[in-house]
Amino acid sequence: MGMRWVWVLAMVVFGCQVAMAQEAWPQFRGMHAAGVAQKQNLPTSWNLETGENIAWKVPIPGLSHASPITWDHQIFLVTAVSSKGDHEFKHGLYGDGTASEDLSQQTWQVLALDLKTGKTLWTQIAHQGPPQSKRHIKATYANATPATDGKVIVAMFGSEGIYGFDLHGNKLWGKSLGDLNVGAYNAPEYEWGHASSPIIHEGKVFVQCDTSEKDFLVALNSQTGEEMWRTERDELPSWGTPTWIPGSPNEIVTNGSNFIASYQADNGRELWRLGGSSQITAPTPIFTESLILVTSGRRPEKPIFAIKRGSRGDLSLSEGATSSEAIAWSSTGRGPYMPTPLILDGLLYSVNNNGVFDCYEVETGKEVYRERMPHGGGGFSASPVAADGVLYLPSEDGEVFVVQAGKTFQITASPTVGERLMATPAIAKGTLLIRGHQHLFAMRKGN
Repeated sequence: MGMRWVWVLAMVVFGCQVAMAQEAWPQFRGMHAAGVAQKQNLPTSWNLETGENIAWKVPIPGLSHASPITWDHQIFLVTAVSSKGDHEFKHGLYGDGTASEDLSQQTWQVLALDLKTGKTLWTQIAHQGPPQSKRHIKATYANATPATDGKVIVAMFGSEGIYGFDLHGNKLWGKSLGDLNVGAYNAPEYEWGHASSPIIHEGKVFVQCDTSEKDFLVALNSQTGEEMWRTERDELPSWGTPTWIPGSPNEIVTNGSNFIASYQADNGRELWRLGGSSQITAPTPIFTESLILVTSGRRPEKPIFAIKRGSRGDLSLSEGATSSEAIAWSSTGRGPYMPTPLILDGLLYSVNNNGVFDCYEVETGKEVYRERMPHGGGGFSASPVAADGVLYLPSEDGEVFVVQAGKTFQITASPTVGERLMATPAIAKGTLLIRGHQHLFAMRKGN
């Protein structure tokens, strides 16, 4: 076989891999954490009693706020099953920082389900034992969404380690990243638990670990778990998932309290940093062709930063400034606390825990509207997702608000899943996957 044909074959394989990734939902918030899928023809309403537009509903053991992910015909989930059967958490709007007292033996599992039918394909145990640190009463021992590249599934369980499986459920590797005690910034004894999800790109697994003691960003070999590089950080505890951004070089952008920062993906070298964020950071960075949007919702800062791609060095704004050569625009008092914002057709949508829903022009930061979602009192922790000009905003009370995209605020429906809802939905192959407290639901037109 001549070199020309080798090159052609390589390009065909690469094109197939890209196409497959675009059809899948391979990490938290899907491809590049965008939360958007197109040409899905999803339902905008469903009925639990009649089964209208509900393809299937299956119980999921244990307790987890991790989102489902997909690749081809498979769904992958993680969970933690308590030996004492305590699979509860306290939802709602409150400021209690108490940790759960459940330190019983847990079984951390990775599950694969068939996307079409919901049938369990396999279940594997990643780890068993008592948790090394506690969780917040609103959290779980399996908060982090797994990730896949179609070759390996990576599941991160904080202090209990990170694990790689192949798509048939065979364990490839397991690795401890140490005791990752993630507590309140001013009271580490509260032990709120790890939540940052892994991401996979170009054969590397990237994991952000900002704890009450040590802080670092690490890249692991996705096939072996071998550490490829580690960059130490000086941070407060954080819960946001890093974002891989293509460019020259490719970047890993992290949300942090002391500094929002970007690192070169191939070696971990810092590219830029930006101060002025909140003391608690959870939303994941998102991006457009020209901007990187990073938010956080702890008062008093509650910032939204629109950072120009390609910037380098210390980008921190001078006192009183809202923009600079590196910062297209910024706003204080508007950032969401838990949900990651969403960009669609030039507009930035952001929902806060209390239901305040904002829409901005993404390039300028100009406010388009500010409204309040009419939720049932529990508020919002999951992040919005979108498909075909429609946004889905899951509330903790189980309602999913369907909002028409565009400059006019319009709720078109608010169907429910009938149970508490903390996990961000996934979208793939014409199916909206919603993980409730006890079940995984597949919403699909015509069922």
